[in-house]
Amino acid sequence: MEKPWICPACGRAFGNQNQPHFCGKPQTVEEYIAAQDEAVRPRLEELRAVLRAALPEAQERISWSMPTFRQGRNLIHFAAAKNHVGLYPGGEATAVFREELAGFDVSKGTIRLPYDRPLPAALIAAIARWCRDAYGK
Repeated sequence: MEKPWICPACGRAFGNQNQPHFCGKPQTVEEYIAAQDEAVRPRLEELRAVLRAALPEAQERISWSMPTFRQGRNLIHFAAAKNHVGLYPGGEATAVFREELAGFDVSKGTIRLPYDRPLPAALIAAIARWCRDAYGK
């Protein structure tokens, strides 16, 4: 049995050598993106740009350890995963956009956007604006 890999920065044990993880919580969206795998960062920046354009009045922050857009309350989150970027607009939003999301892996409140497919920017922007109108101030 292999010994677990211990991160020298935070001391956590992992089954895989050099396992990507957070050594503590990121304080800004920039820190979150910088902590991700180099191959994933452009996709995160692309998604961030789509959300910024759709939600120009929203504030960016880290909430639930994820990049979050907030306007009066949290509107939408995103996070990197092994094979996709998770977009978290909430269960009501995924129900409203159910037809447009056909072909994507969706569960209540979660949309998985695979790295190997183009980002559906117009759909993401529409979902973000819907979240602003439904949840924002």
